[in-house]
Amino acid sequence: MAALVGAVVTDGRRERLNAVVTTPVLCDDVHRENVRTVLAELGVVSVVLIDSVKAAAFGAGADVTEPLLVADLGAQLTEVALVVGGAIVGARRTALGLDDVRTVFPIVEVAGESLLELLHGEHGALVVDALDRGVLLTGGGALRPEITYKLGQRLGARVTPAPAPHTVAVRGAAAALQATHRHPTA
Repeated sequence: MAALVGAVVTDGRRERLNAVVTTPVLCDDVHRENVRTVLAELGVVSVVLIDSVKAAAFGAGADVTEPLLVADLGAQLTEVALVVGGAIVGARRTALGLDDVRTVFPIVEVAGESLLELLHGEHGALVVDALDRGVLLTGGGALRPEITYKLGQRLGARVTPAPAPHTVAVRGAAAALQATHRHPTA
């Protein structure tokens, strides 16, 4: 699910609407352009798109200068990403979420398998470093202690839910929006 955060900016002469939108990780350019088109039709002047897992890391106040694994367990999607230096260098997305299952086992398996796929990928050494730090768990799934526990067991690593994990991506998008106001071109 995408989050949209917007603000009206006044530069003394006119007002303009700016927005930050979170998008699913591995979102394609067509989807991103469709979002921009719709928002332009609504009068939004400036649109910043940010991957939801990156927004969640920012919203949680995580140190993204070091390798960080983020697992976002939402209602419709399970996303995992390796964030290094503020950039996503590896990610997996599965169209399976909490709304799709009766027990937490499938979500834990999907998230665990996705994280292990990242470990065996081209950035495996960075994933090992990130696993040493632990996994940041976001989305509504992070509100379920059994998921945190079972995923930690599956990975043999610490799994830490973000504060208010179901709204952390929105907080990250809001922080990005505030940063756009401080940017010299804003």
